[in-house]
Amino acid sequence: MEIIPQSSVIGAEVRGLDLSRPQDDSTIERLNAAFLEHQVLFFRDQQLTPGQYNDFAARFGPLEDYLFARGLEGFPYITEIVKTETETAGFGSFWHSDSTYLELPPKITMLYARQVPPRGGDTLFADMYSLYDDLSPGLQATLASLRAVNSASVVPRDEDIYAAVQSRNSAQRDRFAIHPVIRRHDETGRLAVYVNGIHTLGFDGMTLAESRPLLDYLYGLVARPEYSFRLGWQADTLAMWDNRCTQHYALNDYHGYRRVMHRIIIEGETPR
Repeated sequence: MEIIPQSSVIGAEVRGLDLSRPQDDSTIERLNAAFLEHQVLFFRDQQLTPGQYNDFAARFGPLEDYLFARGLEGFPYITEIVKTETETAGFGSFWHSDSTYLELPPKITMLYARQVPPRGGDTLFADMYSLYDDLSPGLQATLASLRAVNSASVVPRDEDIYAAVQSRNSAQRDRFAIHPVIRRHDETGRLAVYVNGIHTLGFDGMTLAESRPLLDYLYGLVARPEYSFRLGWQADTLAMWDNRCTQHYALNDYHGYRRVMHRIIIEGETPR
């Protein structure tokens, strides 16, 4: 197994593994260590059945149901995300961390490319550890004292990030959770900024008008290129990322082409 870093702060390619085969405990331990170090791992040329994909994901923790879409027949934890040739709306085309409106947000998201456009459709990933580390001590202390309200009713209300999947229960959009603005990773112990432009409504105990200037400042930092890595998808690429310390942005720049991705989320812990 070879680990190839993709930037100075985030992302690595893993070569030399056939994920269609069962992985022994030592390999999973090495993968998890690389995952904690690089936050995003991806594997090219993986020929996986839904069962093999499901089994590999389950080695990293209990799989979690997605509130807004049904799973594949026989594989309820694998959500199919499709953008057709005639659709223009994209799924996840904002900087965000997945499902922060849950009391137990997923620790890991996996995405497996089944069909990709000939160009476009890359995903950007941002390192929230480095963003936190670069903040002034004063701002770090201010943010550490705050908690944020995160809601499933998407903040940019003129957009619908769930349009590309079949809604299971629209009432779930009333779901919300309050989490610390600065999150301590439960495995590494490192601190990361934990607010995002899709789901964070504002700071607990403050108005939207009071919250927005500081949130907008943080969101502007997320998009800075020195914190990011850009993954160009190929068919049969599998990627996994750490929602506790990253954000991601699915570029919606491939209108007229079909894209099919299979998504799995893995249960996390209460953010602290």
